[in-house]
This record gives sequence, C-alpha cells and structure tokens, in this order.
Amino acid sequence: MEKYIANEKRYADTDFMQRCGESGILLPKVSLGLWQNFGDAADFEENRALLHYAFDQGITHFDLANNYGPPPGCAEERFGHIISSSLAPYRDELFVSTKAGYEMWAGPYGNWGSRKSLMASLDQSLRRMQLDYVDLFYTHRYDPLTPLDETLQALVDIVRSGKALYVGISRWPLEATLYGIEYLRQRDVRCLCYQGRLNMLDQEVVESGILEAVRREGLGFVSFSPLAQGLLTDKYLHGIPEVSRMQRDASLRKSLLTPELIAQLTSLNLQAQKEGKTLAQMALRWVLDHEGVTSVIVGARNKAQLADSLGCAKG
Repeated sequence: MEKYIANEKRYADTDFMQRCGESGILLPKVSLGLWQNFGDAADFEENRALLHYAFDQGITHFDLANNYGPPPGCAEERFGHIISSSLAPYRDELFVSTKAGYEMWAGPYGNWGSRKSLMASLDQSLRRMQLDYVDLFYTHRYDPLTPLDETLQALVDIVRSGKALYVGISRWPLEATLYGIEYLRQRDVRCLCYQGRLNMLDQEVVESGILEAVRREGLGFVSFSPLAQGLLTDKYLHGIPEVSRMQRDASLRKSLLTPELIAQLTSLNLQAQKEGKTLAQMALRWVLDHEGVTSVIVGARNKAQLADSLGCAKG
C-alpha cells in the first residue's frame, strides 16, 4: 500500500469549521458517519479511500458506535485498521466519537445505560479502534430503567479516567437531557453536544424544544440522518433502486415510500434545482441553517456521494 500523505490544503476553507456550543472544540460542518457503509459487505479499500478523501477535504470528525457494522463492531474494527495503517500520524487532528446504549452483546450487560454496560463497551471500542482514548463518548439512548445518576456518573468517571475527552447525549428526552447537563456541570465535566435526528422530514427536536434548550445551555448539536437515510436525495424520486438502503436494509422500510412522499420529494428536488443545488445539498444546508446546529453527519458510501454532500457547505 502506498503511504498516505494528507492534502496540505485540507484546512484552507476556514469557514468549514464551526464552534461546538460554548466549548473550545471546532467541528466540520459535515462529519462522516460510519453507521451503514463500513460493514463486512463493504469493500475495505473503498472504505479506506473514503476516509482518506474525507480527511483531505477537511473532515476531522468521524462518528461511530459500538454496534455499527454490520455485524456489530465491524465499523470500529475497520476504522481501527485504517487508523493504525495510514491515519495514525494524524491522530491529534482527528475527532473520533463513539457511543453505547443499543444491544451489542448477549446477556443483561450488553445493552442500555448501566455503569457496567457503558464502561465495558467503551473498553471494547477502544480495543477495536486501537486507540487509547476517544474524543467524544455518547450515551446512545435514554434508558428508562437505569437511574439517570448511574448513567451520568459513569460518564463522569469515563472522562476522569482519560478514556474520553468529552461526553455527549444522544436521543434523550428534554427533561432528562437538562438534568444530565446540570449533573455533569456540577461535577466539572462538560456535556459537549447533543446528537439528534433533524431533517426536512423529521423536526421533532425543534418541536420538542430540545434544539433550543441545548443551544441555550451552551452545547453543540450534531444532526444524524440529515438526509433521512437517503430519502432526501434524488435516489428515490422514481421508486426503489436495486442498489439502495431501502432494498437491502430493514432500517428503511419500503412502506415509507408512499406516492405522497414521492410527490413531496419531487417538489423539493425542483426547488433545489432552482437554487442550483442537488436535493441532498439543499437538505443538508436546511439543517445547518438552524441556529445551534454545529454539524451534520452524512453516511456516504463512496467519494462521489461525499463530494456531493460537501457542496452544502458552500453558501
């Protein structure tokens, strides 16, 4: 393998980075998520090329979780191999996030938000990624049965152990989020950001007040699924393509693609064309234009898809 040397002009666009809330951290407007496209079925060298291309374009934030793949753990493992073989010299330029909270291993401790589950999961993630620490560790979802103090104290202790520099909250309801922010603050641990779903088809975090609340509390907001798992691209304007997430993956149900939704997507696509953008670029820009949003996570399969998404950062 030819030695990878990063693009010297990767930080030339100084407007590409945004401050994450009231912290010292800058994140790229577009981050790369490794949820669906870094599993066993994906080509390893294509994955490597995509990570190199992302970094060359100034993307420093790579978003993972313990269960990303498939199978669970595969995305972190692949990421670890690529880090160790070509990106290791740039580790201090990378902002690596991972999460725990969804089912990862059998038995009562491989799921949800107990202290044991979170700490064991992070240890496993670090081994898979061949890292000493992650930059950001999220609790991946709200656990209605584990006491919030137990989950939050685990986050405090994870930061104090040096295994994560920052912690974040993902997909928690508003009241629990506000409690968590204050709990962490009282223990001198910053909750860096909230990760939630926001796109043109799902605005629940706006309607519930979460986006405004976390902005007011000084947190950043990172949007996952800003393209609604690909619905907000031109891919589904004429039905379900053979090579598509909806065709291969139950996480995007075929029943979602109703005639009404196709009509809505077609209308949005025409609007994007009038603006000189692709539908994906317009949809990502729409998310970024919300006050308090720091970054959108895109799950590109290849360089062409990522290049298209990066167009959203240009005005």
